[in-house]
Amino acid sequence: MQTKKVYVAGHRGLVGTATVRALEAHGGFNIVTRTHAELDLENREATRDFFMSERPDHVVMCAAKVGGILANNNFPVDFLHNNLRIQINVFDAAYESGIDRMIFLGSSCIYPRDCPQPINEDYLLTGPLEATNRPYALAKIAGVESCWSFNRQYKTNYLAMMPTNMYGPGDNYHPENSHVLPALIRRFHQAKLRGDDSVVVWGSGKPRREFMYSSDLGDAILFLLQLEKEAFASLTRPEVTPLINVGVGEDVTIQDVADLVRRTVGFKGELRLDATKPDGTPRKLLDVGRLHALGWKARTPLTEGLKLAYEDFLRHHG
Repeated sequence: MQTKKVYVAGHRGLVGTATVRALEAHGGFNIVTRTHAELDLENREATRDFFMSERPDHVVMCAAKVGGILANNNFPVDFLHNNLRIQINVFDAAYESGIDRMIFLGSSCIYPRDCPQPINEDYLLTGPLEATNRPYALAKIAGVESCWSFNRQYKTNYLAMMPTNMYGPGDNYHPENSHVLPALIRRFHQAKLRGDDSVVVWGSGKPRREFMYSSDLGDAILFLLQLEKEAFASLTRPEVTPLINVGVGEDVTIQDVADLVRRTVGFKGELRLDATKPDGTPRKLLDVGRLHALGWKARTPLTEGLKLAYEDFLRHHG
């Protein structure tokens, strides 16, 4: 059997590192990567030259500008335009070089702020988005539409995968630009080192979130890349939106996950909520029935994943 060449765009990020780990563990793929210094995907000519030279069979599109509520609020132009440029360049170059399959990684924030729960793939574009990350969400929605447009016009096999909130090895622990769970790990760890009496968490603590360990997402991507040709093509037929959710199928409140992080880190102080700060979307639980029907389910419980994530944080940031 011929070894497939897979280009993992954004291989140093949370999703990209998980994808590379899964592909390496399988051993049946020729993995191609480039750092940002080696290839700027916002450079259209450089992106095209890379694809035409390497000619990958598959592309896993993890490259994106990402961040939490604060970063999205402070840099809306960057989150919209940078991601649009990256996506347009990669999609065009991928098509021109004749790739066989693409998996485009989006985000659950593409769905309406107040849509029914759990969130089915068919709820896309049925209501207003959450305002705090709308530019980023719109860029990712454009990526979904690009998958569908290429499939309709050129009969390609481009699939958009919408992961829930991710965490794990290689996460971003920046004090201002990280997502909620890595931000909590860093803050509770630093509070423990300082001997603080309490840690303040933004919002009421009532919103519910679904969290998935990144290695499970890497495993899901590997699963899809290994699907038989007919099975994968059934997800990218021109008459259907090529969109599939990936998550664990259950959620927890922000207060509960913050307390779980507090206990994982070993912080003995108090957890205090600041209800004057924004909550964001009330709930984001993905309907993962479509992926389950194909035969894949997440395997890492939140308690176990958090322990592994904190161990990784200590290795690199402790």
